[in-house]
Amino acid sequence: MVVDLKANELVLKAGDSNYYAEEKNVDGKLILTNQRVYFKTKEDQYSEFNLEILPNQIREILYFNTMKIFPNGLNIILKEGKELKFKIWKRNSWGKVLNKIY
Repeated sequence: MVVDLKANELVLKAGDSNYYAEEKNVDGKLILTNQRVYFKTKEDQYSEFNLEILPNQIREILYFNTMKIFPNGLNIILKEGKELKFKIWKRNSWGKVLNKIY
C-alpha cells in the first residue's frame, strides 16, 4: 500500500481502519498528513473507495459507537453534506488532531 505524498507533506498519524461505504465495509488504512486525510484500501479490487479529503472540505467531526457499544466510530461530515464513516482505534486522538486541521 503506497500513498503518493505531495511536496512538503508529512504523515502525522496512520492506522488500520474500516470505511462504511454504502452497504460495504471496506478494510484499509486511514492516513492523516499535515495537508489532507487519505483512506487507502488494502485490496486493489476496492480502489474506487480510496479517498482524499482536504481540510477545507470538512464541516464537522463526530463520534459514534459501532455495534451500539464499541466507541471506535469516527464520522467526517463534508461541507457538501456527505458523511464518511470510519471504524478506527483510538478515535478520540484522531478527532482531536482532525479538529485542529480544518
